[in-house]
Amino acid sequence: MAMESSLWSTCDYSHNVTFFYNLVGKKISVEWAPRDVFVIGLGLTVCLIVVLANLMVMAAISMNHRFHFPIYYLLGNMAAADLFAGIAYANLMLHTGPWTSTLTKEQWYIRGALIDISLTASVANLLAVAVERHQTIITMQLHSKMTKRRVVLLIVCIWAVSIIMGLVPSLFWNCECDLEDCSTVAPLYSRRFLIFWAALNLLTFFIMVAMYTRIFFYVRYQISHMSQHSSEIRHRQTVFNLMKTISIVLGAFVICWMPGLVTLLLDGLLGKSSHANAYEKFCLVIAECNSLVNPIIYSLRDEEMRRTFKWILCCLCGRGDKQMELSPVEMYPPLPEEALGCVQKSEDPAVCPEANNKESSWTTPGV
Repeated sequence: MAMESSLWSTCDYSHNVTFFYNLVGKKISVEWAPRDVFVIGLGLTVCLIVVLANLMVMAAISMNHRFHFPIYYLLGNMAAADLFAGIAYANLMLHTGPWTSTLTKEQWYIRGALIDISLTASVANLLAVAVERHQTIITMQLHSKMTKRRVVLLIVCIWAVSIIMGLVPSLFWNCECDLEDCSTVAPLYSRRFLIFWAALNLLTFFIMVAMYTRIFFYVRYQISHMSQHSSEIRHRQTVFNLMKTISIVLGAFVICWMPGLVTLLLDGLLGKSSHANAYEKFCLVIAECNSLVNPIIYSLRDEEMRRTFKWILCCLCGRGDKQMELSPVEMYPPLPEEALGCVQKSEDPAVCPEANNKESSWTTPGV
């Protein structure tokens, strides 16, 4: 008890942001250099594109009834996390450089919390998508049978966990009571928190990569041994294409965020000797690019998403029809999951006539 009392008695909350930066040897710019102005201008431009691009993804998923399934709602929530990341990066750009010394500790914590929340939300979304795909693809279904209520509850839980993780450093896990534990990358953060946070995210990455690797090889094995029934071929090819798109999204996320997380981990383990400040800005730029990559992946990999993007842009320009035209895919929609199970057991469509007439409970009228 005496030791605990002594520990808390060393807490001095009167120190400002500049004190912590000087403590760890992180320099705060006194005046704007031409390079700084260019970087901030470019960064804000990228943030604007990130926000608009992910708004397009969310609008496409909302307006096209072919995307009204659990997997696409989770991808839409991932777009919301990327949109949030664009806002968080814009806030960072507007509170960096010489502006850093003018921040209160509360403002500094909010700046960091926004980045933490966006990353946690993205990782949690990817993990939810991995679990959803594992449950459906192992049984060679296109979409899961999760109810809308469960998907909404899952999305709410993702954001609740993300907000809690973002608030942890400002509430209690910082270095204000242990100055020797201050990070060099984020001077008010505890190095032990950075180790925990980076290690947790990296572990989640490895788990998701393992899950997707198993699913990927399973789908390839199933396709190589499938029958020549046209409906079965079309279903499994659709499953495989969606699987590849999600795998690319995961790969892009890991590539963009791995350098930053490794940097935070080294900073937490080694402190000043890691020299993390020398390359932290490059890692941040790479991480920012991830929020722009996903909409590009969707538009290149998903023909239906690309067509919906074009329709939305035409509507915004006043040249689009209010009613979205049916694509060939919609004219010949995939079989419901119940019918898919029948096809896998028998190539005779007459075996399951009732299943072929059932509508998916997730499908809603077109816009």
